[in-house]
Amino acid sequence: MTFFLGLGMAGIALLVVSLVLDGLLEGLFGDMLGGFFDGLLSLPVIAGFVSMLGFGGALVLGTTAAGPLVAVAAGAVAGVAAGWLTWRFSRALMRDQTDATPRGGDLIGTSGSVVTAIPAGGYGEVLLRLGGHTVKYAAKSAAPVARGAEIWVEAELSTTSVSVRPVER
Repeated sequence: MTFFLGLGMAGIALLVVSLVLDGLLEGLFGDMLGGFFDGLLSLPVIAGFVSMLGFGGALVLGTTAAGPLVAVAAGAVAGVAAGWLTWRFSRALMRDQTDATPRGGDLIGTSGSVVTAIPAGGYGEVLLRLGGHTVKYAAKSAAPVARGAEIWVEAELSTTSVSVRPVER
């Protein structure tokens, strides 16, 4: 039973190592056999297999009168199941894509409101929506724009400033 518990603890230690050395085995064996082992030789999958082999074997050995061969077989079945579930879960997480990072150029054509009045040819401040967040930009306009007025963004002048024009209705 000590051997099986040692395997289980080694699997957990390997899982901790996999957090530090993420992608090491995939980099070494990623293209082996034309990608056949795609993700199957990852450290988390191997750690799941080894820990469940150990803990499953210890559980069978400690709770039944079965011998070590039955414990190894039961642990191997549990290890294969844990490895497969880890592989499927990691593939699902890798497919989870996020939206593109918003850029300042995405502001062109959006509307906003003036929070600090903009003098003709000078700078004021506007609130705009970028990527679902309200952001404050320095704004320049050819015509004066009063506080609270609605504006349209015409161009991005820098990463923190935009050129705007007032909305006429």
